Amino acid sequence: MKDMQRFIRRGNTEIEHYVPGKSIEEVQAELGLSEIAKMASNENPLGPSPKAVEAMEKELKNVNLYPDAPCTLLIREMSERLSIDQDMITFSNGADNCIRLIGSAFINEGDEILMADPTFFVYTTAARIMGGRPVYISLKKHVHDLKAMQKRIGPRTKLVFVCNPNNPTGSIVRKDELDDFVSELPENAVLVLDEAYNDFVSDEGYPDGLDYIKKGHNVISLRTFSKLYGIAGLRIGYALGQRDFIAALNRVREPFPVSRVAQAAALGALKDEEFREKVLKNNEQGKTYLCEEFEKMALPYVPSYTNFVFVDLKRDSEGISQSLLRKGIVIRPGCLWKCPSFIRVTIGTTEENKKFINALRECIGYGP
Repeated sequence: MKDMQRFIRRGNTEIEHYVPGKSIEEVQAELGLSEIAKMASNENPLGPSPKAVEAMEKELKNVNLYPDAPCTLLIREMSERLSIDQDMITFSNGADNCIRLIGSAFINEGDEILMADPTFFVYTTAARIMGGRPVYISLKKHVHDLKAMQKRIGPRTKLVFVCNPNNPTGSIVRKDELDDFVSELPENAVLVLDEAYNDFVSDEGYPDGLDYIKKGHNVISLRTFSKLYGIAGLRIGYALGQRDFIAALNRVREPFPVSRVAQAAALGALKDEEFREKVLKNNEQGKTYLCEEFEKMALPYVPSYTNFVFVDLKRDSEGISQSLLRKGIVIRPGCLWKCPSFIRVTIGTTEENKKFINALRECIGYGP
């Protein structure tokens, strides 16, 4: 059949396919390696919460039943923890799915969707799927330039995405800056705060998106169980916002967006304070080690408030990434974000971090 493009929705061909970090299975198949350190996708190197695993095992006997569609127990638990009404919360199949829901619920063709450059790729995808027009504002010293973003907001601006901390740089927007930005946000625009990495931030100057929601601002906060709680493979994230916003998301989400096992795991993980502290301790120790080693090699890096580091190798990083891959270490090259000399590396276990540094030294020819 000729001219297959005529069947495809207008604008579909403008959408770039999201390329995730290579999986362990993919690398094993390609290179035949048995030991692989996956430090590309910002997953939890310590695995899932033990209490999440226990809850999953108990729930397996019920997988013949459809999931509880509204995630009743989870919403009740989160409502109590965050002191927010239950109808201001919705759960879905990962925070990235929440981004797609926001696109489906809010974006009309021709709407402008404002975001930083570089930032999380899925914002662009969500905009283009619905015929929206992505508008990019360059980071300033690797941080969101909120003043420039404010100036660019116009009558056609529908959504403003602020990834805080930002992916891939790991930088944060501070409370005083965001306070000013929110106070000047026009009524025609909604601020989407992607706070997927908020659990790793201990800085007192870091703003909590929930505060703006409780004050009635046009703000949606996105959060996830993939990072700190170590259940990325189960796909569960959630959105917080005004009642009308959440109702709009619920109207376009899948009938059963979160599996029974995922819901059980999330409830178990929330109760695992011991695991939470263990993860945060490992992350801080690993971050300190990696950054000290980067300094020894005179490699600039962006101060990170997350579980990854964005580091400048001061040379084309694609070749280095491939060399690391052949040594069984998977990282993300910066070319994905038009930063060709950078790599983004996830903070791993002590052993993984040391293996990565030793391999990086060899690949860039640093030291004995």
